[in-house]
Amino acid sequence: MDRRTFLHGAAAAAALGSAGVRAQSPLNVAVMLPLSGPAGLFGPSAKACAELAVQTLNAKGGLLGRSINLLVGDAGLPPAEASQAALKLWKGSGAQVVIGMHDSAVRGALVGLFKGQVPYFYTPVYEGGECAKGTYVNGETPAQQLAPVIPWLAAERKPKKWYMIGNDYIWGRNTNAAAKGYITQTGAQVVGDEYLPFTVDNFDSSLARIRDSGADAVLVSLVGGASVGFNKAFASFGLADKAIRLGTLIEENTLAGIGAANARNLYSSAGYFANIQTPAAKAFSEAYFKKFGAQAPALNGLAESVYEGFLMLDAISAKAKSLDVARMDPASEGASYNGPRGAVTMHARHVEQDIYLADVDDKGFRVVKTFPHIASGQTCKV
Repeated sequence: MDRRTFLHGAAAAAALGSAGVRAQSPLNVAVMLPLSGPAGLFGPSAKACAELAVQTLNAKGGLLGRSINLLVGDAGLPPAEASQAALKLWKGSGAQVVIGMHDSAVRGALVGLFKGQVPYFYTPVYEGGECAKGTYVNGETPAQQLAPVIPWLAAERKPKKWYMIGNDYIWGRNTNAAAKGYITQTGAQVVGDEYLPFTVDNFDSSLARIRDSGADAVLVSLVGGASVGFNKAFASFGLADKAIRLGTLIEENTLAGIGAANARNLYSSAGYFANIQTPAAKAFSEAYFKKFGAQAPALNGLAESVYEGFLMLDAISAKAKSLDVARMDPASEGASYNGPRGAVTMHARHVEQDIYLADVDDKGFRVVKTFPHIASGQTCKV
């Protein structure tokens, strides 16, 4: 063997060895979660769901043959600060994927930061309209939470006058805008539409307007503490027996704050509730409490959505055989899995999924209707 052949063979062997090391090196996946701020209530359960997802996937061999290493950043900060936290995880710590459960303002900032250079999975309930390349959305849209639900309530409860109240930002406003169309299609009338700051803590004037409007249905697009305060005041104002309420962001933590005694005629529409009785949902719940114990943070739809983000990452990356956005985007079309929410399939980088409508009894949420395979209503080009 001459020297050139030997050196060529040695270089090739070194390259193969290096590739083998890289193939076996951990895959850094960052999750951006509200660890502080108004949505900090959801941080502990969301982080727990991320940890469970990593444990579950690693037990099956990880992603693309690589074990997952979890990185966590605070998305409860203002958008500019949250972007800096994400940048440190991406460029500083080498995150190759980002999964986010946070508000839309932070999402917009992260989309602008990533510019399609890193796969970004956005998981919570949101208002729709995000079509950035490399961004994959698992969260429920108004077309899913309201389009099938409002006609069902119209048939079952026959409301004639709806009043809409939400927080003054993009999710509340866009949710209510979509709802107007669904309400008028049932023959009912929208008699009020108002938006409040996140810091509101007195609802007397709003409740007086609702009472005076004669509304027999109220769409609640308030978040966290505002939703708790409003719904408790609604009941104490004597309106719980006079009007039904429908919320699209009332989950287990919010309901605990409201209290079952204040939740008469309250409905919630979501892709997940902690007491769904399907085999997959029960298995997820059992695994969660086995890992974190009876004192674990309460399961809820926002936290569980993080777990769904990992499942979609697994489905798309396996189909693409890559974490390159240029390959993942086309592979995302039709990517599917079966998880706690049921069968989930991605179209236009959003998901078709089951939607559950629940009311409240003394044990918490009680699913009264399941709407299978509801499309997102989004038309992003892939």
